[in-house]
Amino acid sequence: MKAPELVEVDSAHLEEVLSRVEQSLDEKDAALIRAVFQSYAYVAELVEDKNTSIRRLRQLFFGARTEKTDAVVGRKIKTPNAALPRDARADADMAAGDGDGDESKAASKGHGRNGSEAYQGAARIDVRHPSLAAGDACPACGQGTVYEKASGVLVRITGQPPLAAKIYRLQKLRCHLCGQVFTADAPEEAGDRKYDATAGSMIGLLKYGSGLPFNRLDGLQGDLGVPLPASTQWDIVRSVAANLSPAFDELIRQAAQGEVLPKDDTTVKILELMGDRGRREAQADAVEGRDGADGRRGLYTSGVVALGDGHRVALFFSGRRHAGEILAVVLKHRAEELPPPIQMCDALTRNLPGELQTILAHCLAHARRRFVDIYDRFPEPCRHLLESLAVVYRNDAEARQRRLSPEARLRFHQEASGPTMQDLHDWLTGQL
Repeated sequence: MKAPELVEVDSAHLEEVLSRVEQSLDEKDAALIRAVFQSYAYVAELVEDKNTSIRRLRQLFFGARTEKTDAVVGRKIKTPNAALPRDARADADMAAGDGDGDESKAASKGHGRNGSEAYQGAARIDVRHPSLAAGDACPACGQGTVYEKASGVLVRITGQPPLAAKIYRLQKLRCHLCGQVFTADAPEEAGDRKYDATAGSMIGLLKYGSGLPFNRLDGLQGDLGVPLPASTQWDIVRSVAANLSPAFDELIRQAAQGEVLPKDDTTVKILELMGDRGRREAQADAVEGRDGADGRRGLYTSGVVALGDGHRVALFFSGRRHAGEILAVVLKHRAEELPPPIQMCDALTRNLPGELQTILAHCLAHARRRFVDIYDRFPEPCRHLLESLAVVYRNDAEARQRRLSPEARLRFHQEASGPTMQDLHDWLTGQL
């Protein structure tokens, strides 16, 4: 069967056709024709939504090939700031998806060989010459004396388990007459704990810093002959976590003083809070009116980043509360004399300030990505918006390249990006 030609008809034209059909047919036939047309429109909308959803899923699983404006709209964007230095162009490319990928790769650094000074965690062993010392007579010519030069350096790297073990075998002696047993004293470096502080630190870094699950480390350690069960790892980490509480509390206090506070949520699985047990605990929390509990069952890892005074603090919280509630907890530690911070987030309603005294700034990258997702359905409107935002991103790249202060950066954007954003605002208002 030959595929029919697809025809695009706007809703107004379609309604005119249906009105004429209703005048020439009886009521039942006209109702049937209208139902068929409405069904077709509904199915077409579902297909478009499906294609958009499939595109998002493909990007989620395999990653987006690119979100460069040029790749999305199909042509090079000419902007007033196109002739930026390479570093500025690379920054703009990463932010707005513009520019040449080869230039971004060429600008990256730090892929050469490491010198010996880079191995700061390596043990350093001095090897003395077996027969000579500074000031000795030269054995080659017999007339001069040798003096000290910079040492020759050899780097040797060996493999070992992430957590190594030592077994101390303490000698025991027993009197054959009285039976008294005499045991050798353990050396001082053996300590009095089976798992010392460095073991807990290493497990925590592997799990929470490098994303290595307890079970996977369990298997690796077992294969290398130093068994460390997953349950034991958790006990070790939990026992040393209390030592970090003061530092974590101080990080929260420091973050609360930040000038800009970006935040976001992602889902997480916490077995203890899932299933029947989690359902009962959520209901109990709701009944008792605990902070942030309303019977919800969703689980989130919320990230809050605080920027200010040239420092950056990143905080992560996992549980039933979302990022908006977490930020409220953090800002309880903010000094009263400080002005309201800038809260940067996406446009979800749960991220609205509520009672928080903050300046709300929605994330432009989230909004831009939505227009990239639907570009195939609405090419011309999306093109106009993406081209306008490309100007802003390039201006921001120039501001960063010039290392402008926040106040100077704001003034620069008001002058360089303001007209473009005003035109975009007027255009968007006209679409309503």
